[in-house]
Amino acid sequence: MKIKKPYVLGVAGGSGSGKTFFLNCFLNHFSSEEVCLVSQDDYYIQMGEMTPEENRLHNFDLPTCIEVNQFENDVFDLLNNKTVYKKEYTFNNPHAIPKILEIKPAPILILEGLFIYHYEKIDAIFDGRIFIDAAAEIALERRLKRDLLERGYSEDDVMYKWQNHVIPAYNEYLLPHRTRCDNIIENSTNELKHILDITDEISKDLKMKLGF
Repeated sequence: MKIKKPYVLGVAGGSGSGKTFFLNCFLNHFSSEEVCLVSQDDYYIQMGEMTPEENRLHNFDLPTCIEVNQFENDVFDLLNNKTVYKKEYTFNNPHAIPKILEIKPAPILILEGLFIYHYEKIDAIFDGRIFIDAAAEIALERRLKRDLLERGYSEDDVMYKWQNHVIPAYNEYLLPHRTRCDNIIENSTNELKHILDITDEISKDLKMKLGF
């Protein structure tokens, strides 16, 4: 199975929109030789150890928090059939041990993250764009569940970041690109079948387009 240039697919959505769940379902339709995934989250600039107050006040929801040059370099290496090695980002969790990620080139290259449509060099290479959307109250509920259980944040910290960082960043850097996307997926229901049906349809269309 050979194609000259990988098909580059973008998957973006606000915090709590369900990008990770969507991607997990979508990737189940392909083998590891058919698709590779690059997450913008793994390119956050390392902040070192922060006090709880510093972590609360620091705005991670800005395009300038990403090592964009390295992100671009790795993406273009994959486009040129080169394997990429990247240290996993652990969201400033001092107890997490980061893994070294090996990302091998594949016929389908998926890029996911908050700012992938904002960075001009990255945005220019997409063959398809997906936007995952969710009602604000549902997205906040998911964010609270994740950050309280998985990242050890307090509810006050989560609410502060949501109101002062997450929502302003979504409105400025993500929402303006919504109408340009090929697929806008409403994901407010938490119904497994809804996402399974959508990922099944999109994956079938993509396989037909690429001749898989």
